[in-house]
Parts: sequence; C-alpha cells; structure tokens
Amino acid sequence: MAGFDARNNRRCAYEVYENIFCIPVVLPDNPLKELNSYLVRDKERSLLIDTGFRTPPCKEALLNGLEELGQDPGSVDVFLTHLHADHSGLAPDIIGAGRRIIVSGADGALLGNLQESVGQWIWNNTRNALIGIPPDVAKIMEKVNPAIKFAPPRGVRYACVNDGDTLRAGGYSLRCILTPGHTPGHMCLWDEDSGVMFTGDHVLFDITPNITAWPDVGDSLGDYLDSLRAIREYPVKAALPGHRSAGDFHARIDELCSHHMKRIKEVEGIVRAGSGLTVYEIAGKMHWEVRSASWDDFPVSQKIFAVGECLSHLDYLRIRGAISRDHDKSVYLYH
Repeated sequence: MAGFDARNNRRCAYEVYENIFCIPVVLPDNPLKELNSYLVRDKERSLLIDTGFRTPPCKEALLNGLEELGQDPGSVDVFLTHLHADHSGLAPDIIGAGRRIIVSGADGALLGNLQESVGQWIWNNTRNALIGIPPDVAKIMEKVNPAIKFAPPRGVRYACVNDGDTLRAGGYSLRCILTPGHTPGHMCLWDEDSGVMFTGDHVLFDITPNITAWPDVGDSLGDYLDSLRAIREYPVKAALPGHRSAGDFHARIDELCSHHMKRIKEVEGIVRAGSGLTVYEIAGKMHWEVRSASWDDFPVSQKIFAVGECLSHLDYLRIRGAISRDHDKSVYLYH
C-alpha cells in the first residue's frame, strides 16, 4: 500500500514489485493529478521510468521519492515511455554524468526537435485554420498547453532504442515493445519471467488515453488499436500504468477497444447528421467526460485534447472510406 506523509501532505514512494518502487509525482493544476514514476532499483545501475513535468513541484516530489528510497538521482538511467512532457520533462535535470535518457527512435527524434516539430504542428496557423479552430481560441490554447512549456529543454541527447531491445536492471530483463498510437514512438517495457509490464500511457485503467492526430502519421487511432490488439497477447500478470491505479490488463484492453469503436460510430453519426462540418465543430458535438454547460464553456486546456482526438477518429473513418473530406476556403469539411 502507498504511504502518506501527513506533515508534507504528500504520498510516499512505495514498493509495487520486488525491486520496483512507485514514486507519485504530483502534477499541479492538471486533471491527471499524478504521474507514476517507477524506480527499478539495482546495485550497479538503477533505472527510472518517466519523470514528470519540468516544474519545481514535480522536481521536488521526484527527488523526495528518490531520497526516501536511498537512490542518488544522478546515478540512474532514465527510460521514457513516450515524449509527453509529464513523462519526459524532468529527465535532463535528474541524470548525472555518464547516464542515459533512453527513448524510442520515433519519439526521440521528435523530442530532439520538439519546439520546431511538435510546436509548429500544434500552433501552425494554417493547420488551425484547416481544422476550424477560431484564432482567439488558438491563442489561448498556446498559452495553457503544457506540452512545450514544461518539456525538456533544447540540446538534450537521447539514447534511442528499437522495438525488441532489452534493458536490464533490478534482476529484470525489460524488453522494449513499440506501441505507437498515443505518441508515434510510445513504448512499453515487458519482463517475461515475472509477467510485469510497464504500460506508460498505452493502457490506463481509471482514465482513457488521449489519441490525437500526429504530424506525418496518417492513422494514429488505427495504430493505437493495432498496438492494443498486439499487446493483448502478452500474459501480463502485473501492469504498471503511467497514471492512477492498475487493474485487469486484458479486460481493460477490451474496454479501450470498445470505447473507441463506440466513439468512431458517434463521430460517423455526427458527420452523417450534419454534412459539411469542420473538425472543431464536430468535436463540439461529441460527448466528453468534462463538466461544462456547452462547447463554448468547455475548458480550453481540454479542447486541445478533444480536437486532436476528434481528428484522429475522422482520419480513421476517412482512410477506411466511411466519410470524405474536402476544402472550402482552406477549411477541411467532412461529408
């Protein structure tokens, strides 16, 4: 069970499996609440999996957790399940000389050029116009989105790994499994002997991972569903997610697939009922688990994810011939 430090009003690090410890990293003012950072403790070279935003509260929580476990932060290698800032932001501030930040090649390439690649994709005025985001909303999105503000700085060097590579720590042989979808190069770590899998944000149990459309990826949602079906074949006994609590691995994958099938039908129904809508308009008609009186009152920080997820579902339908898209005055319209 996780402990609690009442004096400092925070959860303590706790053991989840032999030589594997979870460090709850608080994510202030974020609906995710916490990141599960995992330390695979090793006498020679420990491995830290995911880190938190590059903010003082996250850094304090992570360092406190490492101190509780008697782990010098500068002596660990860091593995990033994916590029999102809540997982990658603190990595350069944690490792010491001669240590590595390990990530997939696909996400490493994006992290290495984050400001230009992801930034221009998200905040490109042409793209925003194409999907119908009003200019005033786009400006607010840019201010409130933590994707770049709390991400690793420029100039960080990453040690990139491929699907099937193995990392060893704490008596575990952790195989890197490429699971694209949530990001182009998301990875899970799998130890066959113990049945332990670190699932990052690929499989979450209390919340549903956001699947957004990525630059130079034609079908992010299709990739995600394919990755889910592939990973379901593993005999996982203990799934360790990037956020919140764990649960039944195989049952949760079935739930996630079912969720997206329902959402695909919902999006197709919206397009059929109102042909000629933009991405932004379609997103406003979808059902979201967010308390809001209307789409106009929807938190802008959440609109970022809603619009991106809507676009990934539209791409999925369009690629499979269920809907079509055309241009009208430089705006995508769906039929």
